[in-house]
Amino acid sequence: MALELTTQNFDEKVTNAEGVVVVDFWAPWCGPCKMMSPVVEELVEEMKNVTIAKVNVDENQELSMQFNVLSIPTFIIFKGGQAVDQFAGAMGKDALKARVAKHV
Repeated sequence: MALELTTQNFDEKVTNAEGVVVVDFWAPWCGPCKMMSPVVEELVEEMKNVTIAKVNVDENQELSMQFNVLSIPTFIIFKGGQAVDQFAGAMGKDALKARVAKHV
């Protein structure tokens, strides 16, 4: 299961992480986010060398503003605590996996 992030644990789990972390910014009312949820959970199982986490934008608006998340779902890939890629919108598992794999 994807790790749930909040403003309280973001630095510990993402900014201070040494490896690759994919953060999915989502909301429970967002149709495309609901479509992506099973895809994200499949990646959790398939990409064990990557931390995959989620931020509920309704509950963590400060993080959304900090990373300029204007639409959801938005995915931000962090490597060594730094954002290295950001993209928005629903996509298939293979496309998402390929995008993440470029940074592993």
